[in-house]
Amino acid sequence: MSAVQLHVGDDGILVATMDLPGRPMNVVGDELMLGIARAVERLADPAVKGLVLTSAKADFCAGGDIDRMSKWTRPEQPFEAGNAMKAVLRQMEGQGKPVVAAINGHALGGGLEIALACHARLALDDARLKLGQPEVKLGLLPGGGGTVRLPRLVGIQAALQIMGEGADMSPQQALGLGLLAGLARDRDDLMAQAKAWIAANPKAKQPWDQPKFRFPGGDSRSPAVAQLFSVAPSVASARSWGNYPALQHIMSSVFEGGLLDFDAASQVESRYFAACAMSQQSRNLIGTLWYQLNAIKKGASRPAGLPATKVNKLGILGAGMMGAGIAYVAAKAGIEVVLLDTTQEAAERGKAYSRGLLDKAVKKGRSTVDKRDALLARITPTTDYAALQGCDLVVEAVFEDREVKAGVTRRAEAALGEGAVFASNTSTLPITGLAQASRRPNNFIGLHFFSPVDKMPLVEIIVGKATSDETLARGFDFVLQIGKTPIVVNDSRGFYTSRVFGTYVMEGIAMLAEGVHPRSIEVAGLQAGMPMPPLALQDEVSLSLGLHVADQTKKDLAAEGKAYVEHPGMAVVRQLCALGRIGKKSGQGFYDYAEGDKSLWPGLTRLYPTAAQQPPQRELIARLMFAQANEAARCFQEGVLRSVADANVGSIFGWGFAPFHGGALQFIDALGASAFVARSRELAAKYGPRFEPAQVVVEQALRGGHFSDAAAKAGT
Repeated sequence: MSAVQLHVGDDGILVATMDLPGRPMNVVGDELMLGIARAVERLADPAVKGLVLTSAKADFCAGGDIDRMSKWTRPEQPFEAGNAMKAVLRQMEGQGKPVVAAINGHALGGGLEIALACHARLALDDARLKLGQPEVKLGLLPGGGGTVRLPRLVGIQAALQIMGEGADMSPQQALGLGLLAGLARDRDDLMAQAKAWIAANPKAKQPWDQPKFRFPGGDSRSPAVAQLFSVAPSVASARSWGNYPALQHIMSSVFEGGLLDFDAASQVESRYFAACAMSQQSRNLIGTLWYQLNAIKKGASRPAGLPATKVNKLGILGAGMMGAGIAYVAAKAGIEVVLLDTTQEAAERGKAYSRGLLDKAVKKGRSTVDKRDALLARITPTTDYAALQGCDLVVEAVFEDREVKAGVTRRAEAALGEGAVFASNTSTLPITGLAQASRRPNNFIGLHFFSPVDKMPLVEIIVGKATSDETLARGFDFVLQIGKTPIVVNDSRGFYTSRVFGTYVMEGIAMLAEGVHPRSIEVAGLQAGMPMPPLALQDEVSLSLGLHVADQTKKDLAAEGKAYVEHPGMAVVRQLCALGRIGKKSGQGFYDYAEGDKSLWPGLTRLYPTAAQQPPQRELIARLMFAQANEAARCFQEGVLRSVADANVGSIFGWGFAPFHGGALQFIDALGASAFVARSRELAAKYGPRFEPAQVVVEQALRGGHFSDAAAKAGT
């Protein structure tokens, strides 16, 4: 069966329908491009008046074949692949007859590049339909002519924004930019409009193939564009700190292409595409954010053989920031929500959080009043535990105190049916201990959400000693149901994300006590690729919470007869808390906060005088990154982590571990176990035993292993 089905109607118009065999969606590769090439050949028939290119699948075309790309080992391979695709598309747009893309579903990456090579593009008027060039998110650039055609169609500035941000566009947005010639009500209307366009434009040519073509807004020689390129690289560098070479390659390809004719510009693009495809950053991103992430979403971490479930009614205990956020995402997914707190006023405030988000969406045109009201109607604020009757799942999101959590657990379970699942949103307290308050510990699980819940994509599922596979499966299904990404970890103090996240902020705080200038610490965090620097991040989560967790841990370990080893950064936290500087919520922490602005507190350098000899930035960056990666390796070694995919995806989505590294364990794999062990030991000699490499990495260094070996064996 051909990847592209061809049919010529009585009107003389050839309809080429992409339908790649054995694939849920069309992807760009040799098979699909061969099918399009055959369609172009049919256009040579004098009886054929034009070509409509569409898809039999739900989407138009999803982009490049990542499986194929992952096997490239030499730069010649991506270079030749890009040129082969462009040869077909160049022939299609230059053969003298009109070609229209009838876009019936998502057209992303290479799929949009195919559409750009058509003389016109029409799409369904469906807000769910996505168009865009997201290649930069995988460390790539559009290698099928995207950096050449897009600037010539919408202008250099708009093209750089589309490709540099990798954000999706709706059909309405694409129409406004000039990417689309029109919108259609349904598939029949889409095909009718496409054929009408062909009839009205029998001698269609691409704008860039016409003698008087000019770039919209000017080419790279024009003063306005020259001014853009005088600042764009520095803006991109300020955002990425040079960690994402694909951004630089996109700008270079567009700039150089704006000085050249179409075919020469296409060759330049192929060279930059090859550079991206061979980069370590792209390999890291593809490995984690494509293969491992997709494996998780397909259920790699879910117990096999258990039927899929859905939550129809959800109970939430605690209507604070976390509880209110969980209520919003659950109601948005169509779930009936009971939002319970100690007072009706507090419960109503929790519901008001959803109203605030929805009012903003309505104001921006992203939702309607009817949709807002329907969502709010699904949230019932209350103080009555009897309202929890009929809940499939209850999520406890009260203060991080064992006794408080035990109390609400008992009261809630008294109103629940035997089959209901009870989950704690704790970020640090072991689930097995919390489950002691439950009369059904096999139905007890941890669901650790991240703040703000409506924006953060991850939920960490924690399995206690008594948690059943059925309970885990139901928790996993719920997380997918509300549109989040689940990772599954075993029970431990701090679990995985909180435990490793803590090493990042505490290492930065320890540097302060050593006399490192606070600005250098913050810049090192950003240079490392973290979304926020360590001191600012600790302010966000609050110093008082960090102190509470440390004291609770010390108390718990003492009760277990275990020694508590305090991180050297904790002394700083204690001192600032004693001064009342407990973080952003109080207006003062490591930073001073006033009228929406913040600045480092000048008193920091008085409390912790800056040393005369400052360490190089690369040393600070190494400490921040090695502290996290090494702790992640210990979690893997101890069995807290169940898979490499959970480790890598959890680190990026959970606390923002520099994405270009591909995750905390991929950081070690990319560096190599031997090099990681050697550098860790250097850091340990300087800064203490917390940097001693995890035994699992030491063993990898001896035998030449990698964490990716474990991922491959597990299919993730």
